[in-house]
Amino acid sequence: MADKILLVDDEPSVLQGYQRLLHSQFHVTTAVGAKSGLQTINRQGPFAVVVSDMRMPEMDGIEFLRRVLTVAPETVRIMLTGNSDQQTAVGAVNEGSIFRFLTKPCNKETLSKTLMEGLAQYRMVCAEKEVLEKTLKGMISILTEVLSVACPAAFSRAARVRRYIQHVAERLSLPNSWKYEVAAMLSQLGCVTLEPETIEAIYSGGELTPADQAQFLNHPQIAQDLLKNIPRMEPVAWMIAHQNQPLPKDWNVSDREMKEMRLGAQLIRAALAFDLQLRKGCSRLDAAHFLSMKFADLDSKVVEAMIELEPESAGMDSRTVSISALSTGLILEQEVRSKNGILIAAKGQEITSPMLLKLKSFSAKGSIDDQVVVSPRKLA
Repeated sequence: MADKILLVDDEPSVLQGYQRLLHSQFHVTTAVGAKSGLQTINRQGPFAVVVSDMRMPEMDGIEFLRRVLTVAPETVRIMLTGNSDQQTAVGAVNEGSIFRFLTKPCNKETLSKTLMEGLAQYRMVCAEKEVLEKTLKGMISILTEVLSVACPAAFSRAARVRRYIQHVAERLSLPNSWKYEVAAMLSQLGCVTLEPETIEAIYSGGELTPADQAQFLNHPQIAQDLLKNIPRMEPVAWMIAHQNQPLPKDWNVSDREMKEMRLGAQLIRAALAFDLQLRKGCSRLDAAHFLSMKFADLDSKVVEAMIELEPESAGMDSRTVSISALSTGLILEQEVRSKNGILIAAKGQEITSPMLLKLKSFSAKGSIDDQVVVSPRKLA
């Protein structure tokens, strides 16, 4: 399908004129007024380019295009202005909120040329975004595998926390839920710097020495340092860094991204506390009551969502196989420990290529039992 262009003006006759000029060359949609323009973007988007008049009642072109930037950041924004509005328009361009501005009246050749440039800009932005998203996805996959192999207990806890948060995000219809899920999955990444015995003691509710406790409390900051320089991971890194830090109730959170970051940190903190209570043998209701008492500012809907999530159970098709017969994609239904008690792989971990090599290496040395219980991958 051709990339779509939206034209917004408060005068229907002007829009009809643009429609006649451009319909043979572009896929054009029109909207009368800024409010209708936002509704059209919501219902019929995405649009590659949005062209708006400057002077409109209720909402001028600059404010309208600023809102377009919020709801559709990839969309290229162009403004039509009269001579008296040029200085205002130049300021808007300099702020970075508008791609081009054109002076009215605008002839067909100039308008068509600018729209072609806008479409080219949109396609370039989308192509870069796709490459970045694929790179980011691959980076997250690598970091997760490193955690699963180097620190199985931390990985297991992170996987459980991700499951809680994924359910909460679906239940509450949270936008940008991928940020919360990635933050949960990488929330324990800094634990790769800790001794395995320290991690197991922490996740089982055991006692720690002051030195071990200090090291553990620093793991979110270590994770942030690892992640903060990866493009688009800055908000995720912030959530992870603040997972153990209650935020002031009166903190200014008017910024949308800061609201997401604050919520993400709060969700991780609550999910970690909920998981620890379950690991100590509490029921889901008792764990939820603990959350309500500990986190007074936590939305009750978050607690309700955690209660209703059923505990993970062993796969119905689980079977015992030898290490030599394992293949990637299977799920461990039991933890694997070395004969001297060190955790090698946690229950619920997927057998990835690195994990398979690790298990076979320990098996070849006779350090672990040759039999493990596995099941096929659970469908989402």
